[in-house]
Amino acid sequence: AYYHDELPAYVCGRPERSIPRIGAAVSIDRGMTWQNLGIVLEAPPGSEVCDSSNRYVIGGTGDVSAMVDRDWKDVYLYYSNYARDPRAQGVAVARFPWADRDAPRGRVTIWQDGIWLSPTPRPLTGTDDVPLEWDYPAGTPIVPTTSPWHDGHEAANAFWGPSLHWNTSLQRYVMLLNRTRDESFTNEGIYVSFAAVLDDPGAWSAPQRIMSGGGWYPQVAGLEPGSGSDRETGRRARFLVTGRSTRYIEFSSR
Repeated sequence: AYYHDELPAYVCGRPERSIPRIGAAVSIDRGMTWQNLGIVLEAPPGSEVCDSSNRYVIGGTGDVSAMVDRDWKDVYLYYSNYARDPRAQGVAVARFPWADRDAPRGRVTIWQDGIWLSPTPRPLTGTDDVPLEWDYPAGTPIVPTTSPWHDGHEAANAFWGPSLHWNTSLQRYVMLLNRTRDESFTNEGIYVSFAAVLDDPGAWSAPQRIMSGGGWYPQVAGLEPGSGSDRETGRRARFLVTGRSTRYIEFSSR
């Protein structure tokens, strides 16, 4: 499992806001109990914006969707970057080898301008049993943010909260996205994008709006017995927003 962890922004003296980060956990009893594997991805140090007018976050990385590629070689993390630099804000991509799934810390690389960059280990301090910490570079967003977070204006225009699945009907990966219109995460709409591969973030099609407004966290639930899930679906699936479904969604090639 890969989770969104909201760290209170104590560094800014604003614990009512958060600086999210991404962690991993493992279960060996089909989800009854979990072992925390720790934080695997954070925003670059010093990239928080303490005077941000954002209603919820003042930096960080989160709202993640994890997907293993078709060859079971790498785990891809498509996540939202809320860091200070507008050039890094939006949906970014990281990955690590599936073989390292039980010990992923320090193994995650981030896609930046066409290159997969590794984190930098921080110097160890104290005793030898202090966990090694890592500094992660900023990712390059799939779609640039035209009206950024944290700039002192209520208006914002950014994609966030990706949800990925493999569509057997299209033989494509499908990504559903939120698009905010202000610092309070008011949804302008829900969008869809397509790609044949996960390892080339530049291969995604331009997001197209499929729904105006709406709640957060769009996702699908496949209807196929034994295989349908939020990670794989066919032509028709349940469409969920904010964890609830009142309609179906259908995919077709044109």
